[in-house]
Amino acid sequence: MNLCPPADARCEIKFVAYETELSRILQWIHLHPACFFEEYPMRQVNNIYFDSYCYSSFADNISGASSRLKIRYRWYGVSILPSKGAIEIKCKRNIYSWKKIFQVDGPLMDEQSDWKTFCGEVLRQLPSEGRVLLYSYPMVVMVNRYRRKYFISRDRKFRITVDSDLNVYDQTRNVRPNWVMKSNNPQALVLEVKFHRRFKPLATHIINSLPIRASRHSKYIVGLQAAHNL
Repeated sequence: MNLCPPADARCEIKFVAYETELSRILQWIHLHPACFFEEYPMRQVNNIYFDSYCYSSFADNISGASSRLKIRYRWYGVSILPSKGAIEIKCKRNIYSWKKIFQVDGPLMDEQSDWKTFCGEVLRQLPSEGRVLLYSYPMVVMVNRYRRKYFISRDRKFRITVDSDLNVYDQTRNVRPNWVMKSNNPQALVLEVKFHRRFKPLATHIINSLPIRASRHSKYIVGLQAAHNL
């Protein structure tokens, strides 16, 4: 897959804090001179992460590879079972990020289904490009869920997401989904500032004023490390 940033690639800067700081972070957002407001109501985000049998996505992220990708199935809402959503190919090159998205219709599995059934149904709906990528990353590794709040600046140049109440479920030990046994994941709050690459010179006043520090962070990496005590 071509990992050259497209014209619409954006910058994503992450900040990590303890969940106990949520009120302080939300106050900072509401009082910021950029006049952030809630763009959408809060949603429950659900992800199924895929990797290769040699964990190449995990290894690329840990090593800090300048070009890397990860594959996940994302759906929204409180449904435990994967419902209508999308396969997302999240690409990153240095500080630039972009996605390739393939929509998938539900239902994809029931309470008796295994991961083979789920993957077969997803593959059936994907175009050839998506199938090739999923064949390269065929292993279901992890499920995570969290609550996300969405904000946008008044000039609509900058977006902020705030993720909290993160739960992780390891999927590497069984052929059937684990929806019950949670991993002992650090309870962190993740804030992300997102903007088009052309607005990078204007982002300093937002990033520098945040009351927490920027940090490399991947929910996939942190979740997998917690599940396997890495």
